[in-house]
Amino acid sequence: MLQWIEEAQKGNAEAFRELSRHVRGMAYVVAYDMLGDVQLAEDAVQEAFLEAYMNLGSLQEPAAFPGWFKTIVVRQCHRQLRRERLALLPMEAAAHVAESTPGVAEIAERKEWTRVLHSSVAELSAKLRVPLQLFYFYGYSLQEISVYLGIPPGTLKKRLHDGRRKLKGAFPVADLAAAFHLLQEGGQRMLHIVNGDSVGDKLKQGIVQGDVLVWREIYSAGPIFIDLSREQERRLRAEVLEATLGIPAAEYMTGCAEQERILGGFHGYDEVVLWFEHDLFDQSMLAYLLHWFKGRKLGRTKLSLLCIGEFPGIEPFHGLGQLTKDQLSTLSGTWQNLGKKELQLGSLLWEAYASADPGKLAALLEERRDELGEGALSFAYDAFKAHLSRLPSVENGLGIVEQTTLQAVADGVDTPLKVFRRVTDELHRLGMGDTEYWKVLRTLTAGGHPLLAIDGTAEVTDYREVPEFLSRPVMLTPLGGQVLAGNADRVKVQGVDEWYGGLHMQGHEASWRWDSTAGRPVHDQTSTQTE
Repeated sequence: MLQWIEEAQKGNAEAFRELSRHVRGMAYVVAYDMLGDVQLAEDAVQEAFLEAYMNLGSLQEPAAFPGWFKTIVVRQCHRQLRRERLALLPMEAAAHVAESTPGVAEIAERKEWTRVLHSSVAELSAKLRVPLQLFYFYGYSLQEISVYLGIPPGTLKKRLHDGRRKLKGAFPVADLAAAFHLLQEGGQRMLHIVNGDSVGDKLKQGIVQGDVLVWREIYSAGPIFIDLSREQERRLRAEVLEATLGIPAAEYMTGCAEQERILGGFHGYDEVVLWFEHDLFDQSMLAYLLHWFKGRKLGRTKLSLLCIGEFPGIEPFHGLGQLTKDQLSTLSGTWQNLGKKELQLGSLLWEAYASADPGKLAALLEERRDELGEGALSFAYDAFKAHLSRLPSVENGLGIVEQTTLQAVADGVDTPLKVFRRVTDELHRLGMGDTEYWKVLRTLTAGGHPLLAIDGTAEVTDYREVPEFLSRPVMLTPLGGQVLAGNADRVKVQGVDEWYGGLHMQGHEASWRWDSTAGRPVHDQTSTQTE
């Protein structure tokens, strides 16, 4: 297979045909499993092959082709599912929402509007018909249609306008507006919630229609409470984040209030789309938002999710921020609907994560493992399991981040920047940024019993004050070597002051530890620590 891939990358069409025949069966099985329909599966596979052929040059490692191609197939299946959902009347999906169920007469009227609308659009010229169908019936963005049809966005907008104008002969003006509004997928009233400014800025460049809200939080750090809207808990969180990560407390409080004000206006949108990734940074954010939405009546607002853990040609994949504008545009419209089941499970995850008893989260992960291994929350199990491994270990008191850091230095990784890259690559399921990681590094180098030493930083608490900090030599201290070897316990000799979700541990005892052999947290019954 490698030979076919390498030849196909050089433009050999025959090699690509051979490669296609070799993997078609596997691709079809994946597609049929997701779609449950022979024709839809065939369509998804065909579109996946076309996308793969057009982008094969971006595949850096030929041996990675199977996983790369499977990602493309899965994305095409999500797009097919979305098209199928959009072929149904939106009111059918809304009908089961008790508080907004329309009457029989209203449903009949909407069905007739939609039937006439579809048939009227079908009678337009191809120049107007195709853009209208792609935009209103199949949910593609203006950017996607522009690229696909080779039409400038300005021209495309004019054709959509001309198409709507011609359709006015089939409807009264008010009814035409209502009929298009019912389709909901034209992107005019959508809110996209994303995890970072980089992604948000790219989405705002015409990739999606509607508003973009960047959710600025780090739920993988600091105190976590079930209800973070209460003044006392939010202020404590702000103070801890300022002390440990350098985030100004007043700025944090203002930012939280503003983003939740925007979120509180979700009823003004037809659809809210959550854009997230596979790691703890994002999965904890997703759990919080699902918990938040579970406590509210959605009404006519649809809730959707796009969540990925890989992307063709990007290795290693850390997150959506790595993707170019064009790569992000291929994801538009591939999100999936979220229902009561996902809201309930996400809320349970958040409540367990916010508990001072990590045993509750561990129990939930195992009890609901099958549900957490598929569908919208398919990344939650691994992400929250990685969170639990951050607890001090039973072997030497090091959490997984500290353990991996000391091991990297022991292996010869010799500067803070190189250590950061090594640790974040190896522990990609945590999704740590530099702000979080420098805090970990400071705890290992600080105090009277440091486990690491960084040249020129002994008396400094803020690494930003150290010239050329990222390239300074970093070394394992003798005590660090003893702890790494399991001959000393980090918590007992260095102490701990850390929040793990809703659990706060302080002092030289650890009330909870991580047992890597058993793969679960264990409670230290002898600990006198107050939680």
